[in-house]
Amino acid sequence: MSIERPTLEVAVILQRTANTGAGARWQAWRWELVDVVMNEPGFGSAPRLLYENESAQRWLHPGLKAELFKDDAEGYYLNATTDVPSWFVLWRMEEEATVAAEPIPRPWAVSLSYYDAGRWLDAQENVDQVPAPAEVLEWLNGFVNEHYVVEPKRRKRPESFRALTDRFGQPASISTDKKVGGGQVGGQGGAQGGRRG
Repeated sequence: MSIERPTLEVAVILQRTANTGAGARWQAWRWELVDVVMNEPGFGSAPRLLYENESAQRWLHPGLKAELFKDDAEGYYLNATTDVPSWFVLWRMEEEATVAAEPIPRPWAVSLSYYDAGRWLDAQENVDQVPAPAEVLEWLNGFVNEHYVVEPKRRKRPESFRALTDRFGQPASISTDKKVGGGQVGGQGGAQGGRRG
């Protein structure tokens, strides 16, 4: 039995650009996310070079899915309520070249959840984000409005902040000053030291 999930078919555009400045000594190129767009049949199923010049390459990666899961409604809510709600894309470099002369990055997952992005970053994956368009945000907000329930926060006060009471329920205080009760040590009895004439 399959569970129908709200899903968008998308394509990811990644770009290779030349590094400039001091960083170019160690790495001549860097890859960055350019956009996430709605997938179209004409895109095909394999990555394809859109254009190339002496300073850049732009690749289209079709056939990815962005799914919404009910148990991640809070992650979508957190994204939808930021100043710039975004797509999050996890990508990994190929180990060996498959469609180009050199290895290129391949997008592995696309999400609209803050929690997905956080988990991927915690796992030290390559994650980039790009603003999501208005029609995608409308779709996302519809899902959030239907499935996200704000749970009241019940903050338990730490035990260390509870008021101290004595065995009769009266307020008590603790001092760090050391007080010695009873007799004194060293041959000075309480009776001798305690009387003054």
